[in-house]
Amino acid sequence: MTRNTAPQAIERPAAAVTLGGRSLVLVGLMGAGKTSIGRRLALRLGLPFRDADHEIEQAAGCSISDFFAAHGEAEFREGERRVIRRLLAGPPCVLATGGGAFMDPATRAAIRDGGVSVWLRCRLATLVRRTAHRSHRPLLRQGDPETILARLMEERHPVYAEADLTVDCGDDSPEITTARVLEALAGHRSPMRVPVSLAGSPYEVVIGEHLLARAGAHLAPILPQKQAVVLTDETVARLHWPALAASLAECRIEARPIVVAPGEASKSLAVYGQVAEAMLAFGIERRTAVIALGGGVVGDLAGFAAATVLRGLPFVQIPTTLLAQVDSSVGGKTGINTAAGKNLLGAFHQPRLVLADTGTLATLPARELRAGYAEIVKAGLIGDAGLFAWCETNGAALLAGDAAVQAEAVASACAFKARVVEADEREEAARDGRALLNLGHTFAHALEAEFGFDGSLLHGEAVGLGLVLAFRLSARLGHCSSADAARVQAHIEAAGLPPTIASLGRHLGAASLLAHMQHDKKMRDGKLAFVLARRIGDAFTSREVDEGAVWETLRESGAAG
Repeated sequence: MTRNTAPQAIERPAAAVTLGGRSLVLVGLMGAGKTSIGRRLALRLGLPFRDADHEIEQAAGCSISDFFAAHGEAEFREGERRVIRRLLAGPPCVLATGGGAFMDPATRAAIRDGGVSVWLRCRLATLVRRTAHRSHRPLLRQGDPETILARLMEERHPVYAEADLTVDCGDDSPEITTARVLEALAGHRSPMRVPVSLAGSPYEVVIGEHLLARAGAHLAPILPQKQAVVLTDETVARLHWPALAASLAECRIEARPIVVAPGEASKSLAVYGQVAEAMLAFGIERRTAVIALGGGVVGDLAGFAAATVLRGLPFVQIPTTLLAQVDSSVGGKTGINTAAGKNLLGAFHQPRLVLADTGTLATLPARELRAGYAEIVKAGLIGDAGLFAWCETNGAALLAGDAAVQAEAVASACAFKARVVEADEREEAARDGRALLNLGHTFAHALEAEFGFDGSLLHGEAVGLGLVLAFRLSARLGHCSSADAARVQAHIEAAGLPPTIASLGRHLGAASLLAHMQHDKKMRDGKLAFVLARRIGDAFTSREVDEGAVWETLRESGAAG
């Protein structure tokens, strides 16, 4: 007796694919191969296969064609919605949906919540050939199949584009298409989501790579109208506008760009006026969205325009700098500068969504990355000692461009800020609350004003130095240990940020800096407001700060007296 040693064609589960306990949902037009490919995927993934059309026929006790004839499409879609929700609520499976299922907003929402969706995209000629003999399709009975399919592609492709993944299947065999789907799934990583749970305007911060290329899919479900104005600056437009424009166009979101000069000078009344006039010239409506594509300057300016033009427009943040991703894009603060100081004209206007594509960080100069890092350090110093310790361990990797570390830092900082904003959305708490986010900012804004907002001192650099000065002042006043203040200064210096006023390389006077502080918007009853610290991770607000102590702290750091 001889032993058969020939290789066996055994289908094994695709171990490299992780669905996170969710179902795999196939969407696309009739003829795309959802059933044949779905069966193969189920075998490879070790999951049961479900066909929504078959499940509907089982529940209705008749064919879909007969159901259409007896009850019409509207009732069929309602039944389809119920069936898909039931299947997604059960154990994970591979689910093939009917061609029109994904067009229903409620069904799309259920699929987003319970599954990973894949659009099987085919050319018209392929679909016509595959459906030529399928007379049981109710929609194809209404005229010439090619004309009907072309119309359906025009209507449905912009909505199918909202699926998590798109796989072109063309005329290839089902086995080849199945392999492509598995390959796409193996490389797919669901973005991290940080909820900002505000009573009147909740939203999410979505964090991950390649989000610009998926922006249309993320925005289409939350925009009240498929029309938007995109505010960006010249530098960001060159780098990122083409990818965003293509993504929005794929989902049929009409977007018009407004491009301003880069830098803090664009946060002015003059530029705001130009932006507002441009928006109105576009013929915007109350449901037209304003999308901020850029760093903190663009986000603040776009947000203020969104808050004020037509008395308020839907707003979306797509921050492209580390500083904007971890701080300015979250929380709804918007504003522009005046000659009297920074952000003295502004409004609270929450975004509908924040898309933080960490891939954009690779395009930042090292100096910009360091400036954004200061805001992550700030979050740890205010109320999360563990986050600051994480920074001490991982800060070098983050600044060296480690994408996974950067994403983790963005998510941690956003989660911290979300908790603070949720507790005190408009900075109205009698003590502490959202005002704690101003740790280091009283010093920072004075430094920026002394530099004339000319870009030679970045906001994040000023904040980093402001953190050091806030801890030095806290130690001088006896609130925290000098060891904590030294630890903060050492980390700021290790990150490549200016640790002292002397390190700025410009002659700055203590009297002039104090004068700028007198114009700070946090002044109340003529008293300076500071955020101080009892220790790392334990900040508090105070209006009982001796001006002499501030003076001495500035002098100690290198300000002229």
